[in-house]
Amino acid sequence: MKTTQLQHGAFLLLLALVSVAFAWILAPFAGAVMWSVALAILFTPVYRRLVRRLDGRRNLAALTTLSAALVIVILPLVGIAFALVDEVARVSQSIRSGDISFSRYFQQVVGALPRWLLDLLNRLGLGDVEGWFGKLSQGAAAASQQIATQALAIGQNTFEFLIGFALMIYMLYFLLRDGAELSKTIRNALPLARPHTHILLNKFTTVIRATIKGNVVVAAVQGVIGGLAFWALGVEGALLWGVVMAFLSLLPAVGAALIWGPVAIYFFATGAIWQGVTLTVVGVLVIGLVDNILRPILVGKDTQMPDYIVLMSTVGGIALFGINGFVIGPVVAAMFMAAWDLFANSEDLSDSPPV
Repeated sequence: MKTTQLQHGAFLLLLALVSVAFAWILAPFAGAVMWSVALAILFTPVYRRLVRRLDGRRNLAALTTLSAALVIVILPLVGIAFALVDEVARVSQSIRSGDISFSRYFQQVVGALPRWLLDLLNRLGLGDVEGWFGKLSQGAAAASQQIATQALAIGQNTFEFLIGFALMIYMLYFLLRDGAELSKTIRNALPLARPHTHILLNKFTTVIRATIKGNVVVAAVQGVIGGLAFWALGVEGALLWGVVMAFLSLLPAVGAALIWGPVAIYFFATGAIWQGVTLTVVGVLVIGLVDNILRPILVGKDTQMPDYIVLMSTVGGIALFGINGFVIGPVVAAMFMAAWDLFANSEDLSDSPPV
């Protein structure tokens, strides 16, 4: 008995060690692995329909689905990323040379404030408006410099990017073709009750699909609209600010308004009334309503999480994992909620028949 227990313990230790070692090997390309899994989950329904139409020819169906994913999602994003690197470098140079000065913009806004408003701010103890705007200016400049640094790092690591991109495409093909068998293998290998495994894996795939179809697509649409509005109104760095608005669109309530709002105020303060009115109308009636119209269509109500959970998990995911945190954060939060819900209802679930 002791020998059997020792062998079992040694096997579990070996299993843990090789699992950690395998995760360590994949760590440099964790982003490629994550996005290949996410895209495979997103395009699996397309692959299944193609398999039926192509009389079960899985290789051809997987190759056709992969081509569709490249044309619809991957290549446009790669093109935007490389264009963004050039845009950020140009905007960063303009900031360093003083052509773009947030401090000057804020001073122009302060100079346009009416006297009664300044007196009101003084009575409320907020009279040092220029001091507040100076701090905001420093913060905006620091944020812009950080974005520039990250974007330039992407451009300098082109070889690493190409390796990760090739791995993602390679894995995506096999995940599309063999994803069902792989999912079944994982389901059978996990040391969990069958109902628990079924619910957690379904939650994982549902949240991945909902995050990309809902949050990412809605954010992309809002960023495109905002970027086009900035370009039409002659705002420098329209592509950069459009991407920033897309990122901020994942934040509930305010989102992209953190970018277009101050620009609209600047237009009004400097006498560019029609530009300010146009940007405000686009921001409120177009960008603001995209979330309310598209999100319910792209994401079922049953898959949505509370706004505060989305906010905290998204920001925390970005802080830990960079751009990949847009997906990783909400997925971890959803799995956390699902696991605790299973634990809270474990007695009821244990009585349910296996799936």
